[in-house]
Amino acid sequence: MRIAFISDIHGNATALDAVLGEINQRNVEKVFVLGDLCFRGPEPHRSLELVKSLNAEVIKGNADEWIVRGIKEGEVPDSALEMMSKERDWALSQLDEGNVEYLKNLPTELKLEYGKVKIHAYHATPHSLFEVVTPYESDQLIAEKMMGSEADIYIYAHIHKPYIRYINGKCIINIGSVGLPFDGLAKSSYALLEIQEESFQTSIVRVAYDVNKVIKQFTESDYPNSEQMKKILSNSGI
Repeated sequence: MRIAFISDIHGNATALDAVLGEINQRNVEKVFVLGDLCFRGPEPHRSLELVKSLNAEVIKGNADEWIVRGIKEGEVPDSALEMMSKERDWALSQLDEGNVEYLKNLPTELKLEYGKVKIHAYHATPHSLFEVVTPYESDQLIAEKMMGSEADIYIYAHIHKPYIRYINGKCIINIGSVGLPFDGLAKSSYALLEIQEESFQTSIVRVAYDVNKVIKQFTESDYPNSEQMKKILSNSGI
């Protein structure tokens, strides 16, 4: 069984097109989407429609929750709250009521089993859409925060920095970001798993896409924070 996990599209439909094309070339049998579909990109509506067309299992991310109910104080730095709220309002204006209802009703975790391999997938942690667990945390902290359920592989998104680690005989994977990588590489990221009964192989796949096209989309739009977003895309990091 060959399955793919994608996430953190952030309204970058151009990047999503490239990732889905690459996934198709690999004859992936099932795609799972771990949230953050629309917010902070130039094409929120097309990104969401592409995700919905996949017939994939999709869960909610923090940015999806923000679209539904807005950004609360304490969820982002105080200095960023006003601008990010304007960005959220812009993204919301590109969506219809059915889109928002879709995001509202998304579940927050996936528990999967292929052969004898169990997978637990979530956006940030099993109990939060917002908590940040970096690649550099101690084994003990990652085990405590991320590995509460019984699984062989734990998969999450949110931090936009992909990695694979093995802790206490378990595998932990961050799948990175399709639309806004934060690790200095201007290529989309997703996780590919190949599972055969009790055996599995994990990998992070990086996919090139037309970054300049997306920068041009921001330039030609009335997006409220376009200069900052173009800088993030150009630098592939924060």
